[in-house]
Amino acid sequence: MLGAGLIKIRGDRCWWDLTCMDYHYETQPVPNPAAYYLHRSPWWIHRAETLGNHIVELLVPFFLLLGRRMCILHGILQVLFQVVLIISGNLSFLNWLTIVPSLACFDDNALGFLFPSRPGGLRDRVLHLQEEEARGAGPVQTRDCVVRRAVHLALATLVGYLSIPVVLNLLSSQQVMNVSFNPLRIVNTYGAFGSITKERTEIILQGTASPNASAPSAVWEDYEFRCKPGDPRRRPCLISPYHHRLDWLMWFAAFQTYEQHEWIIHLAGKLLANDAWALSLLAHNPFTGRAPPRWVRAEHYRYKFSLPGGRHAAQGEWWVRRRIGPYFPPLSLQGLRDYFEAREWPHPEPT
Repeated sequence: MLGAGLIKIRGDRCWWDLTCMDYHYETQPVPNPAAYYLHRSPWWIHRAETLGNHIVELLVPFFLLLGRRMCILHGILQVLFQVVLIISGNLSFLNWLTIVPSLACFDDNALGFLFPSRPGGLRDRVLHLQEEEARGAGPVQTRDCVVRRAVHLALATLVGYLSIPVVLNLLSSQQVMNVSFNPLRIVNTYGAFGSITKERTEIILQGTASPNASAPSAVWEDYEFRCKPGDPRRRPCLISPYHHRLDWLMWFAAFQTYEQHEWIIHLAGKLLANDAWALSLLAHNPFTGRAPPRWVRAEHYRYKFSLPGGRHAAQGEWWVRRRIGPYFPPLSLQGLRDYFEAREWPHPEPT
């Protein structure tokens, strides 16, 4: 949490002027239905959300050092924060995993109400064991216990040593996020949304059966992904804690060019061949039951949420989109042969 907070205040200016949440719901990787409505919240709510984010990520982590009650408060705030993020976006399993270490903030007394207190129940047995241990009447230390403690100590020492560059990174003005400093990858840095995109762009993949991709009569049909925005009439999906990796990668690719994301040309080749494995990652293949497309292209669009109750929403559109231009030109399977061979990729064969 602390790393995520620090990367924000060292990153985008909007985290300082409290305007990041004006954009986040619309431009996050995979918005969900709640994000559609939260995006239209009053400006002062967005300011409060951004300020609250700073408090939870930059201040609340230090509650761990301030005794039992503050530690429990830390756990409550962190769990609630993650629940809010789960409700407001599809950030896959990230928030669910973040809840797990926060559960360690709650000791037996804090969680005791969850267990039956009847004589002989689980809570009663645990209390009995704790009382015996306090009197020194606990189980005899066996060699297995000694070995286990030694392993625990060695692991804790290893994690502490490997964490040194992580801590130094947190303190650095050149902080980097989502990086591992050792091959074991036991500890690493984390940070999210250090910069916020102010507008949403999407890549729309299209195919045509026309022999001439340049012909005005060519009919281009859209491929639909499982979750990322495509058809403006399709409701934003709800998939958390599941993760559609391809949809997520398409969000990153839309920021840059296909030369910086060559895998998307590989995907185009798979679509030209009607590859079953690639198509299984999509929600809709317009060429199902037909011959593969002769050409595939990618168009670049700018997307914005429609206004609830507005003209576009009345027509069933969740998104309003405007074409920016081509993302990559029409490609044919034969035309990609040299491209694939130069990268030592297997050339797709039509099915």
